[in-house]
Amino acid sequence: QVQLVESGGGLVQAGGSLRLSCATSGRTFSSVAMGWFRQAPGKEREFVAAISWDYGNTNYADSVKGRFAISRDNAKNTVYLQMNSLKPEDTAVYVCARGVLLATTPERYNYWGQGTQVTVSS
Repeated sequence: QVQLVESGGGLVQAGGSLRLSCATSGRTFSSVAMGWFRQAPGKEREFVAAISWDYGNTNYADSVKGRFAISRDNAKNTVYLQMNSLKPEDTAVYVCARGVLLATTPERYNYWGQGTQVTVSS
């Protein structure tokens, strides 16, 4: 019933910027949060950022705080992840998810997109 489609991934040099988009279908509510997770080879899926639909409250992983910014356009049912000062260690598949307010663990999200590859070269 809820579908998430990511876009905007690609190859970028270290220090560069990239903006990811996640278009959603289905109704959203004030209790809903949209989050970004990432997964690199040999690692578990890790939390990146989340935003609530009601007041736009945000939460970030320490590793991206100050470099990444999550935002949403309620009218377009779209959430964005602006990534600045990218580092090679940011290389991963980035996945959009829908869950409860500002949750930071994967088990608290119940709808997932297919993911988009982000590769940062040096």
